[in-house]
Amino acid sequence: MGNLATPSSVQKLQRALHAKAKAEPGYRFYALYDKIYREDILAHAYAQCRANKGAPGVDGQEFADVEAYGLKRWLGELALALKEEKYRPDPIRRVYIPKANGKLRPLGISTLRDRVCMTAAVLVLDPIFDADLPPEQYAYRQGRNAQQAVINVEETLFRDHPEVVDADLADYFGASGQAWRFQRVQFPHRQGERAAPPGIEPWTHGGNEMS
Repeated sequence: MGNLATPSSVQKLQRALHAKAKAEPGYRFYALYDKIYREDILAHAYAQCRANKGAPGVDGQEFADVEAYGLKRWLGELALALKEEKYRPDPIRRVYIPKANGKLRPLGISTLRDRVCMTAAVLVLDPIFDADLPPEQYAYRQGRNAQQAVINVEETLFRDHPEVVDADLADYFGASGQAWRFQRVQFPHRQGERAAPPGIEPWTHGGNEMS
């Protein structure tokens, strides 16, 4: 995210969620869905998506289009669609990226609207997930990176642990079942009620694709 600062109101919510999840491993969270369409959450989600740039989805909408339309108006309409449970993900635009071995890597590009919704959900849910992760896990965690993992491995080697296992999962999202992935997104051990927009199954398996 570069130097993009998280607003204090968003940080306050994230700290509260993380502290509760950390203190009570068996706690089930209620009333999370309304946090996703909070004005500050959606605004920061949009800012993160804009900082990441990225190509437009199937609707061709770009950040310049949103800002010409009026960002506050656009976010307000999205918040209302979420609040009234009328939001549904758009189809995914499928493109193929050449790999070094000559094969093609499939890439699904969501619309800007969907990317903002997904990022908003991550802002709310990530602090809860993070509290359940073991300390040795570094991937996809706020404030952690691969370099820190390497340093940890190096330090462990000097503490009489000379063996290192390097493994990689090939085509995980293509090989694992869609139902299994969707079940993991729901995290029933933490969720007292649904915590994400209805109809989000396309978030977990690419939805309806358009080339």
